[in-house]
Amino acid sequence: MPELAEVEYYRKRWDVGLGATIRAVELHRQARVLRAVDPVALQKALRGSSLIASEARGKQMLFRFSGGLWLGLHLGMTGKLRVEPSNFSPARHDHLVLYQRGRALVFSDMRQFGRVFFHISARAPEWWANLPPALNSNHFTVAVMTDFLQRHRRLPIKAALLLQDGFPGIGNWMADEILWRTKLHPRVPAGTLRPLALRQLWRTIRFICAAAMEKIGKDFSDPPCGWFFHERWSREGRCPREKASLARETVGGRTTAWCPKCQARPR
Repeated sequence: MPELAEVEYYRKRWDVGLGATIRAVELHRQARVLRAVDPVALQKALRGSSLIASEARGKQMLFRFSGGLWLGLHLGMTGKLRVEPSNFSPARHDHLVLYQRGRALVFSDMRQFGRVFFHISARAPEWWANLPPALNSNHFTVAVMTDFLQRHRRLPIKAALLLQDGFPGIGNWMADEILWRTKLHPRVPAGTLRPLALRQLWRTIRFICAAAMEKIGKDFSDPPCGWFFHERWSREGRCPREKASLARETVGGRTTAWCPKCQARPR
């Protein structure tokens, strides 16, 4: 599933269309990704409007159009945004296509776990305004993070990091990377972390988010060498620090990798 930086990468794909008018709209009216909107009203409202801004927050992205039109996209597991020539014909998985002069902005989703949101108003819709603070914003503080973890104190820390109402944009690989760097076992209860560990966790989250946005969000590059990322995918992966074989287990519903030597579970 696309995480914080992957979402940012795909959002920027459509930025080539900023300032241009939508000349035509093609969509699959029965597509599951359109389950939250009226496809006919969406098609009618988009036609003739101009793309004026875009933004990503966590795993969601927002595209603003003239006339107070807000278009939200969630990529789900397999959603992608791309740009095609203006004579592009949608294929089976291309569920929303916005045609501009010289290009077509395409939203595709093979498995259709993604979702399209739509709103017309001068004010931000609830599905955007009520999102939790971005992890790289000034609103995500140690106090905010600590309060959230205390409200989920019995959850394993890995499961807590995957909750999007507290850590928007963090997915499986980012959570494993964060826990490896903070030397926390993924099953440590979220409410048992001491102040020093909480501050270290907060700093690591900020660092990983910023670095991922710089590398992956820019051009979909892999994280730098030495990151846990490169070992966790390998069947015979080893800890970059200790060179110990990684352990794997399902935590929070997701396959989790960690180093049993430097992320030992406290007794």
